[in-house]
Amino acid sequence: MTVTTLSGRELNQDLGRAKRAAKDGPVIITDRGRPAHVLLSFDEYKRLTSKMRTLGDLLAAPGVEDVDLPLPERTEHAQPVDLS
Repeated sequence: MTVTTLSGRELNQDLGRAKRAAKDGPVIITDRGRPAHVLLSFDEYKRLTSKMRTLGDLLAAPGVEDVDLPLPERTEHAQPVDLS
């Protein structure tokens, strides 16, 4: 996946370039040098907004590394097993 960055002015001057770039990955559009918008292909948009079906899908989603998931401390302890 290729991430392309264009200024708002570049987007206005060459929309076709932005649309072509969106086929290969997100296009970040900046406003005064700061990221302001993202252009995606419709297929990528549908993929990102579709309902997550499995835990694996959720864990593979972009931005998941920023999610804080507080888990309770484990209170149970493993018991020795007799393998004789």
